[in-house]
Amino acid sequence: MSIDWLAYLVVALVTLVSALVVVGLYSTGVRLYAVASDRNPGPEARGRLALVKAGAYACFAVSAVAVMFGIYLIVPALHG
Repeated sequence: MSIDWLAYLVVALVTLVSALVVVGLYSTGVRLYAVASDRNPGPEARGRLALVKAGAYACFAVSAVAVMFGIYLIVPALHG
Protein backbone atom coordinates (compact mmCIF):
# COMPACT_ATOMS: atom_id res chain seq x y z
CA MET A 1 0.00 0.00 0.00
CA SER A 2 1.47 3.35 -1.01
CA ILE A 3 0.47 6.94 -0.54
CA ASP A 4 -0.93 8.84 -3.50
CA TRP A 5 1.18 11.96 -3.03
CA LEU A 6 -0.53 13.91 -5.79
CA ALA A 7 -3.93 13.45 -4.16
CA TYR A 8 -2.40 14.41 -0.81
CA LEU A 9 -0.99 17.59 -2.34
CA VAL A 10 -4.32 18.48 -3.95
CA VAL A 11 -6.15 18.04 -0.64
CA ALA A 12 -3.54 20.09 1.21
CA LEU A 13 -3.72 22.94 -1.31
CA VAL A 14 -7.52 23.00 -1.42
CA THR A 15 -7.60 23.03 2.38
CA LEU A 16 -5.14 25.91 2.57
CA VAL A 17 -6.94 27.99 -0.07
CA SER A 18 -10.35 27.30 1.49
CA ALA A 19 -9.15 28.32 4.93
CA LEU A 20 -7.65 31.52 3.54
CA VAL A 21 -10.87 32.37 1.70
CA VAL A 22 -13.12 31.76 4.72
CA VAL A 23 -10.89 33.69 7.12
CA GLY A 24 -10.42 36.48 4.59
CA LEU A 25 -14.14 36.84 3.98
CA TYR A 26 -14.96 36.83 7.68
CA SER A 27 -12.26 39.37 8.55
CA THR A 28 -13.37 41.59 5.66
CA GLY A 29 -16.91 41.40 7.00
CA VAL A 30 -15.72 42.39 10.48
CA ARG A 31 -13.78 45.34 9.07
CA LEU A 32 -16.69 46.52 6.94
CA TYR A 33 -19.07 46.22 9.87
CA ALA A 34 -16.69 48.25 12.04
CA VAL A 35 -16.53 50.96 9.39
CA ALA A 36 -20.33 50.96 9.04
CA SER A 37 -20.73 51.31 12.81
CA ASP A 38 -18.76 54.55 12.99
CA ARG A 39 -20.41 56.87 15.51
CA ASN A 40 -19.69 60.19 13.78
CA PRO A 41 -19.74 59.73 10.01
CA GLY A 42 -19.44 62.77 7.84
CA PRO A 43 -22.48 63.98 5.88
CA GLU A 44 -21.10 62.58 2.62
CA ALA A 45 -20.62 59.11 4.14
CA ARG A 46 -24.15 58.52 5.45
CA GLY A 47 -25.41 57.07 2.17
CA ARG A 48 -22.47 54.71 1.83
CA LEU A 49 -22.81 53.26 5.32
CA ALA A 50 -25.86 51.18 4.37
CA LEU A 51 -23.97 49.79 1.38
CA VAL A 52 -20.92 49.03 3.52
CA LYS A 53 -23.08 47.25 6.11
CA ALA A 54 -24.75 45.23 3.34
CA GLY A 55 -21.28 44.25 2.11
CA ALA A 56 -20.36 43.14 5.62
CA TYR A 57 -23.46 40.97 5.84
CA ALA A 58 -22.71 39.53 2.39
CA CYS A 59 -19.19 38.60 3.49
CA PHE A 60 -20.59 36.91 6.61
CA ALA A 61 -23.17 35.03 4.52
CA VAL A 62 -20.65 33.76 1.96
CA SER A 63 -18.32 32.72 4.78
CA ALA A 64 -21.14 30.82 6.50
CA VAL A 65 -22.13 29.10 3.26
CA ALA A 66 -18.52 28.02 2.68
CA VAL A 67 -18.31 26.58 6.19
CA MET A 68 -21.64 24.74 5.78
CA PHE A 69 -20.50 23.34 2.44
CA GLY A 70 -17.30 22.07 4.08
CA ILE A 71 -19.35 20.37 6.80
CA TYR A 72 -21.58 18.88 4.10
CA LEU A 73 -18.52 17.43 2.36
CA ILE A 74 -17.05 16.01 5.58
CA VAL A 75 -20.18 14.37 7.06
CA PRO A 76 -21.16 11.34 4.93
CA ALA A 77 -24.67 11.10 6.42
CA LEU A 78 -25.57 14.41 4.77
CA HIS A 79 -24.93 13.30 1.20
CA GLY A 80 -24.88 9.57 1.14
